[in-house]
Amino acid sequence: MVVSSEMTALEQYIYDEIVPRYAGFDAAHREDHALTVISQAMELLGRMPACDIQVRRDILLTAAACHDLGLVNGRENHHMDSGKIIRADAKLREWFNEEEVETIAQVAEDHRASGKSAPRSIYGMLVAEADRVIDGDTIIRRTIQFGQKHYPELDREGHIERAVAHLREKYGRGGYLKLWIPWSDNAVRLSELQDIIADDDAIRRKVSDIYNLL
Repeated sequence: MVVSSEMTALEQYIYDEIVPRYAGFDAAHREDHALTVISQAMELLGRMPACDIQVRRDILLTAAACHDLGLVNGRENHHMDSGKIIRADAKLREWFNEEEVETIAQVAEDHRASGKSAPRSIYGMLVAEADRVIDGDTIIRRTIQFGQKHYPELDREGHIERAVAHLREKYGRGGYLKLWIPWSDNAVRLSELQDIIADDDAIRRKVSDIYNLL
């Protein structure tokens, strides 16, 4: 990454050392994903209504950047592995005390969409929301790409069936995806996606069209 004189030492560490680690992950979680979550988290912070809760930009930035580092060990326990990686990162102690590092680690542990309870801090809620960028085409593409990587034995129809089933389970009405930030635009976008998912013909056609483009 090009060094900027206006970039803080923490930001330089994040963009030069943390974000590049995503290059080795699956297609849905590469560097562009990390940068999108960072951008979305910062946007949510900027739109946060005035309240008594204080949110530090440096903690949020770091949490957003580090939230998926555990994917280096695979997806199944990546949220917990991310927390371990964050706690073990001695470099972070240059900017944060132990309590702050623990907060960042908990954000990673709490961000997973399948989590049964709300994140433990406002930082966790912001990153979890930022990680749920609700764009129908992007979600469907990432779902298909995940299937292609992890279920290579499936044929075209198998991938479409798997994608549709996953979309219903996670994003459909009654699905396990939860949104935590009321001022986010995600709720409106999710409702639009749910309309498509609820229509059997529409969702199969949409998944099929995007599959054909990959």
